Amino acid sequence: MKITNIYTQPLKAPLKKPFITSLRRVDTLEDLVVIIECDDGSVGYGEGAPTPQITGETMGSMVAAIAFIKPHILGRDIEDFDAILKLIHSLLVKNTTAKSALEIALYDLKAKSEKLPLFRMLGGTQTKFSTDITISMGEIDKMIADCHSAVALGYDTLKVKIGDNPRKDVERVIAIDAALDSDIKLRLDANQGWTAVQSVELLHALEKQDIIAEFIEQPVAADDIEGLKYIKERVQTPLLADESIFSLKDAKKLLELQAIDYVNIKLAKTAGISQALELADLSKNFGVKCMIGCMLEGPISVAAGVHVASAKADIITMLDLDAVSLLASHPVKTSIEFNESEIVLSEDMGLGVSLGEISNL
Repeated sequence: MKITNIYTQPLKAPLKKPFITSLRRVDTLEDLVVIIECDDGSVGYGEGAPTPQITGETMGSMVAAIAFIKPHILGRDIEDFDAILKLIHSLLVKNTTAKSALEIALYDLKAKSEKLPLFRMLGGTQTKFSTDITISMGEIDKMIADCHSAVALGYDTLKVKIGDNPRKDVERVIAIDAALDSDIKLRLDANQGWTAVQSVELLHALEKQDIIAEFIEQPVAADDIEGLKYIKERVQTPLLADESIFSLKDAKKLLELQAIDYVNIKLAKTAGISQALELADLSKNFGVKCMIGCMLEGPISVAAGVHVASAKADIITMLDLDAVSLLASHPVKTSIEFNESEIVLSEDMGLGVSLGEISNL
């Protein structure tokens, strides 16, 4: 199986409702699909979401990065898989989402070459998973209504976006907690919106109300490592690092400092599947559980995340892979069942995705 062509296409899909965090508002998904063709007719699919506020990448920069890498891997045999991955990462630094999209397509092809679903090629066996769903930041009444709608759809874990106004954030969480049954779990995500001191004050205020979320995600700036440690040493609420961890080096520093309770793995930050698997193994060595998350992505990227979750199910114990459920529609064909909070992998070879005849690709 020799690589004969690599090209990209934009993927656009409407959201059911605006996606709002302290960093951005998104009304329409706009991702980049990478398609790799081989001489035996096999096709591999990858995808990445340009998220300039987090990874620094735009659609244009991703297209350029993939075009830069393309001539170096054309003609290579998929059996040289590890060498191809190493080459991709050695050709340019950063550009993590672009590299991830390429890696996902290559892993899709590699699994197809072995006539296996990707999760089985990676050693996974679990096929059924539960994910949370994101509650966008907004006015309290609207957030409560969105929570009730999510619960009605079968979600028992809600990830609540906060971080734009510390005082209002506390009011939001207290009101949401009071409005929900006790069996509904809350995850809080401040998207770098607080300082370390604010984080401790706000979490103490919630804890005094007997509100201890499953975790607080990235409350401080990505580079505020000491701030994370300061928070962890002073609150009961578990602390999950997201934007602070792109590389294995980032994670190792935080884990060695005992500055976090959980690690959030995202393929767009780890530059793909290979280092996501390594990050899970590193976390396991430190006895720290992981969540696998996603950017605002389509079914191809999210499918890759689920396959990784199966491969490392012993350490990836939480899923934040709700992006497909946030879409009003999408043009990707998939044998994976995305049924709101439940995701079920299929036994189809590779990722289990394909693209049909669609006008916006």
